[in-house]
Amino acid sequence: MLAYSPMKKTIVLLIAAVILPLVLPAQEKVDLLVVNRIKAEALQNSKVLDHAFYLTDVYGPLLADSPNYRNAAAWVIKTLKEWGIEDAKTEKWGTFGRSWSYSRFSAHMLEPQQTSLIGVPQSYTPGTDGPVSGEVILAPIRTLQEAEKYKGKLKGKMVMLEQPRELPLHLTPDARRYTDAELAEIAKAPEPGVQRRFDFPMPPVVGPTPPGPPADMRQRMEEFRFLRTKLTQLLKDEGVLVAIQCGSRGDDGTIFTTPAGSREPKDPLPPPTIALAAEHYNRIARLLDKKIPVRLEVDVKAQFHEDSTDGMNVIASLPGGKKKDEIVMIGAHLDSHQAATGATDNAAGSAVMMEVMRILKVLDLKMDRTVRLGLWDAEELGLVGSRNYVKEHFADRETMAVTSEHSKFSGYFNFDNGSGKIRGVYLQNNDAMRPIFQAWLEPFADMGAATLSIRNTSGTDHLSFDAVGLPAFQFIQDPLDYSTRTHHTNMDTYDRLQRGDLMQATAIIASFVYNAATRPELLPRKPLPKPQPAGRRP
Repeated sequence: MLAYSPMKKTIVLLIAAVILPLVLPAQEKVDLLVVNRIKAEALQNSKVLDHAFYLTDVYGPLLADSPNYRNAAAWVIKTLKEWGIEDAKTEKWGTFGRSWSYSRFSAHMLEPQQTSLIGVPQSYTPGTDGPVSGEVILAPIRTLQEAEKYKGKLKGKMVMLEQPRELPLHLTPDARRYTDAELAEIAKAPEPGVQRRFDFPMPPVVGPTPPGPPADMRQRMEEFRFLRTKLTQLLKDEGVLVAIQCGSRGDDGTIFTTPAGSREPKDPLPPPTIALAAEHYNRIARLLDKKIPVRLEVDVKAQFHEDSTDGMNVIASLPGGKKKDEIVMIGAHLDSHQAATGATDNAAGSAVMMEVMRILKVLDLKMDRTVRLGLWDAEELGLVGSRNYVKEHFADRETMAVTSEHSKFSGYFNFDNGSGKIRGVYLQNNDAMRPIFQAWLEPFADMGAATLSIRNTSGTDHLSFDAVGLPAFQFIQDPLDYSTRTHHTNMDTYDRLQRGDLMQATAIIASFVYNAATRPELLPRKPLPKPQPAGRRP
């Protein structure tokens, strides 16, 4: 063994002190005293369900730019100002078009037996101008070619537009949490060359979703929109009394809803359109199959609000200190679908982000950067509110012309996958964030949040920021019963919210925000994307 004198040891340590900082990245610092204060406020004095109560039971549903949406936005602003967040306001993002709301719905079978039917009006449908009754006909129309054989046969009829579905026996629970094995799978990088399917919204009364991921999402959506417009006009021209859909994939009384019409004033209005629970839809279809006539009575009271032409987001800020011109943003979408009160999609996210702002304010945490909240309008119509906000403030993704604010932006954190607790973060293909998020999540490992996935995740407002090269992230959340029972359904009510999960999410996001607002540097970015002209981007 070689001799190792104290002098040699000193020299080695000095060399290491010089060389190692050049090799290893600086350790991400986390102020655990502040994290502990945030945890205590979030877990012991939570107000998150109070916020959710007002956004659901009092004001819900919050269909984009409806009177309910505007009333809820006013309540959010009033509440934030009561907390001392004085600059809370609405910010217009552009022309919305025609907004819609409904105030009454009922559906009954009159013949061959009297019974009440479970159903909802689809959004952007006209009302029936009082109760209407009529004979039912099954006419599954998915293409213009299929429509030809029904010409002249639909006038004054209640028309079922889809084939009945065979309903499965459910042998597994609707709600679940991620297992360790599933989280390990999420953490794996995707296989090279394997293209991931996009979330692809299905137009309500038109042709089937094409197999495989579409090569040009914008173009395909335009094709579907064209076909939907044509079919809508055909149903109107044929004099359909009421159009009836089967509530998408739902059963056990759950109805997954879709828009029946369009917010665009230039598009034709559909006939009054409703969705029925699959069990009731199937009963009617079986009767018709046996040549037994069916008569229904339907009453929909709906209203278009032509004066609501401006879309609006809710924006509020906590001013920073020495770097107050630099921004850390949090956000969730405020709008919802109409069938219930929009609890898990997305009053949960809006309530969590309001609570994050409350915690940061009540703890009077001193942060170098300004923290800004965005509660987005019209997410359900294609991320419209956040996309236009990003275009106005940071960059136009069609040209990639950036504003002066673009270089001062640190990061954006989004919450929009139901009521489930946070299990980690999608890195959105930004590997430079991995050691940062690892350090930020470490204090929450005992609360189940430790997974990092390099994968991109789609369908939420973080995409509006990511599309112009800004660091933007959606959290990995336990699925619970989001996709099976609540997402866009008549079951999306306050009762489906999980208090403990939302408290955990609030603590994590508030800590993330504090860390991002106080770290020495802005969050690292991916290379600036190339321009994405309309018609060529997903």
